[in-house]
Amino acid sequence: MKTTYMNPYLAGFFLGLVLLATIFITGRGLGASGAIKDVVVATVDEIAPSHAENSPFFGTYVGPGKDNPLKAWLVFELAGVLIGGFISGLVSDRLKFVTESGPRVSPRRRWLFATIGGALFAIGAQFTRGCTSGAALSGMAVLSTAGFIAMMAIFGSGYAFAYFARKLWL
Repeated sequence: MKTTYMNPYLAGFFLGLVLLATIFITGRGLGASGAIKDVVVATVDEIAPSHAENSPFFGTYVGPGKDNPLKAWLVFELAGVLIGGFISGLVSDRLKFVTESGPRVSPRRRWLFATIGGALFAIGAQFTRGCTSGAALSGMAVLSTAGFIAMMAIFGSGYAFAYFARKLWL
């Protein structure tokens, strides 16, 4: 059976509608990197509560009178994305573990580079206070200059770096 995918223009249109509905209903845009931070903060608070409360970073999120970081709306959004992706894969019969890579790259090396790239992107998202969906898409939706700059920086650096990583795929 040939796998068919949604038209990317239609998918982009639907993403815009989801973003519009999210801003209208919640007063906030989309984003995911903040959920990772909340999970890390909750984990540190669970393992070493005294360290979390006395830390200049973690202390702003945990302590007496503060809500559990796992109650943040981004955590529920990310859980919904994961559950929705799982259901989508199940319904479309694409739920399987596959490592896609170029002909000259082993799956192990592909996972290594994917992990390094993901870690660098996560660190960058914390420095810039948002990921692609939060800083760029949601920022552009409200015509924020920072949103346009973030989108240009994300895609510009991706195109610039692609030259050096092309041997991983070609």
